[in-house]
Amino acid sequence: MRRWRIQPAADTTLSAALAGDVLAGIGTPHLAASCLAAMHRVMPVTFCTVFAVDATGRIEAVSAASSYGTTAERTAERYVAQRFDLLDPNMTWLAARKLPRRAQLWLGHQRADEVADPAYRAACYGDVGIRERASVLRLTPTGQRVAVSFYRSLAQPEFGAADFAAIERHATLLADATLAHGRSAMAAREAVAPTLASRLLTLSRREREVIGQLMAGRTAKEAAREIGIELTTVRTHQYRAFRRLGIRSQKELLLRAPEKVL
Repeated sequence: MRRWRIQPAADTTLSAALAGDVLAGIGTPHLAASCLAAMHRVMPVTFCTVFAVDATGRIEAVSAASSYGTTAERTAERYVAQRFDLLDPNMTWLAARKLPRRAQLWLGHQRADEVADPAYRAACYGDVGIRERASVLRLTPTGQRVAVSFYRSLAQPEFGAADFAAIERHATLLADATLAHGRSAMAAREAVAPTLASRLLTLSRREREVIGQLMAGRTAKEAAREIGIELTTVRTHQYRAFRRLGIRSQKELLLRAPEKVL
């Protein structure tokens, strides 16, 4: 795993079409798809993932896109549900750093065989045929952490110096777009939170207990162990609760839920 500091160049001229691709995704569910389309203008990449996390580690925004099908989206859902952000070297490294006076940018490069945790490595690399990722990383003075990552599959060449230079050239644009997207997502979440909170009041005690475990980032299996009930029972309560809340996944629950609801 390598990381190096990016010093944004004042005289960098970006393609209007590329910048337009990125900016079009802000405030929509398709920011990663927009970033992927933009990067395809300068290099081949397979996946793109976008994460914004606040100073407490709460996920503010997550987006994923693939050059084929919905593989990246499913992988991102698994990443969130299983809290791989707590194992992700990018996010843990940013979290451990002292807060800067001014926002800082880095570029990170990681190969699949450098990922220590076998479950994380399998889910985000091995199972989906990914060789490596190159990531734009930002840490703000308020503790917000951003990671915009581009992935190459085993069928593609390894990232080289020209690829890293191209990503560095667009790093500020990508990081700024993600921060703006995170603020937009937070505002939208605040707008729907009262409705979601009122729906939580309609849940049974056990349903609320299960939802509380899921909101803490635990898997259904972990929730069953914490509560002391069977996994099938947790799944039943989860299904009923999701239906009443009008959501379809744990990812959506984590993105939409207010800070304190149970």
